[in-house]
Amino acid sequence: MAEGRGTYGRRFDSGRSCLDLVATGAEMSGACERIDRPASLAAWLVASRLVPRGTPLETVDETWVARFLRLRTGIDRLMTAQLTGGGGADDDLEQVNALAAGAPPGLRAVRGQGGTLVRAPIADPACGALLAAVARDAVDLLTDPVARAALRRCQGDACRRLYLDTSRGMRRRWCSSEVCGNRERVARHRRRAKALT
Repeated sequence: MAEGRGTYGRRFDSGRSCLDLVATGAEMSGACERIDRPASLAAWLVASRLVPRGTPLETVDETWVARFLRLRTGIDRLMTAQLTGGGGADDDLEQVNALAAGAPPGLRAVRGQGGTLVRAPIADPACGALLAAVARDAVDLLTDPVARAALRRCQGDACRRLYLDTSRGMRRRWCSSEVCGNRERVARHRRRAKALT
């Protein structure tokens, strides 16, 4: 999966909304906090395709930010526990399960420009509904043996991002070959060049 530009800045696409949420943390990307205010959360919700473009998100406020950050921490701990043997993080599992039990936002198909069908929300999505969608994605990932076996953490020196390894042979080492992989190749080249001098 590549890293691209979203409306809220650089966006990492892990292949799962729950892992994309975890990637928004400063400790994940080695950069700044990606969800630090309501506007950045609203932009992430659109960029991550949890809500269609044009969805009214005027109700997003600081409480939404706090709730999404709590969920992000819980998902990160659960995925880390999974990668290190599957034990622990029971409080986080309880939190994710409780959120996943909520109803996700309703969607409908409407005619867009040119008559093609596009997704549109049934109504303004509530914070709990969007949290439920991300929590359900985490539950789905953790309970799917194939997806769970593909869960990886980037091996880049300054990166802790999580992603699903869908590469042929399941030998992917970095969240992005263009970013972390390139940094590692440059560092390896510098080490070899220094050893020759």
